[in-house]
Amino acid sequence: MENLNKYVEHTLLKQDATRAELIKLFDEAKQYNFLGVCVNPCYVPLAKENLKDSDVKIVTVIGFPLGANTTETKIFETINAVRDGADEIDMVINVTKLKDRELDYIVNEISGIKAACQGKALKVIIETDLLTKEEVKLASELCVKGGADFVKTSTGFVKGGVGAKVEDVEIMYNTVKDAGLQVKASGGVRDKDAAIAMIKAGASRLGTSSGVKIVS
Repeated sequence: MENLNKYVEHTLLKQDATRAELIKLFDEAKQYNFLGVCVNPCYVPLAKENLKDSDVKIVTVIGFPLGANTTETKIFETINAVRDGADEIDMVINVTKLKDRELDYIVNEISGIKAACQGKALKVIIETDLLTKEEVKLASELCVKGGADFVKTSTGFVKGGVGAKVEDVEIMYNTVKDAGLQVKASGGVRDKDAAIAMIKAGASRLGTSSGVKIVS
């Protein structure tokens, strides 16, 4: 498969990431012409400075990794991230609210954050490792109702989780495709075979820290 680099959001979200590691991430994103980088919100200005002469998108995460912040906090985070130069926003849903079937809460939160994105793309992380197949479908439907642009598999932070699975990506894609939403597979996409499998299942984005390995 050609142009795999244009599916990759080169990702560094670990707690102990150093400035030097982030600079390396940005340099690799430019070298391999990746679609984007994904970093924590406080590093968006650093990304903006280092990627200013490139077309690499700056993606950041909101309510990460648990999704249990208040909606107001997530909206405030989003406004700040956009102000700082984020091109796209990846928010984490409140999984407890989904499990408890407080569905209006989920939809209202997504729509509120989408409004705060000021036209920037919004991806919604549903954390598939914690969901049944029925819940994966339901969460994807709520992303449509909330006005999101993408539904995304995982944070990669669930202890013992495997991250993106082909069968979950297929469910997500088949649920949202007619509404025009896209799918981002993230977590556990560590080699070219895995990347291609996710794309064939319907993913149009890959969130991975293994981008260089995948395209090499």
